[in-house]
Amino acid sequence: MTLSVREGVKGEWVVLSVSGEMDLVTSPLLRQRVHDAVADGRRSLVLDLSEVFFCDSSGVGVLIATRRLIRSCQGRLRLILPAQGADGGSASGGGAHVNKVLAALGVRRLFDVYPDAASAVDDEAGPLSA
Repeated sequence: MTLSVREGVKGEWVVLSVSGEMDLVTSPLLRQRVHDAVADGRRSLVLDLSEVFFCDSSGVGVLIATRRLIRSCQGRLRLILPAQGADGGSASGGGAHVNKVLAALGVRRLFDVYPDAASAVDDEAGPLSA
């Protein structure tokens, strides 16, 4: 499988919509797209991971490196993942795997997570709880 990264702009936010698998082979594409956005002077970044159905440690590494890069330039990073269900379990469908992996590794709390693009780019909306 491959990884696809589409870029959009919503106000001051760059939204990178990611779909497919984030693994050792494909994750460098996302890393490069993040670096390109920052090199272009963009400091407010949303990673829409709702269509990612597999993420290994390489993908998690890219997310953590992205967080570090954005923080180093006083930027803002938000992730879009499915909302957790009332029982605390992840929703099914795209992005649920990423949510589970981040939670299992104990790093989901490092990220501001939103259920959709509209809330991610809304400065009045708060993130989902970890």
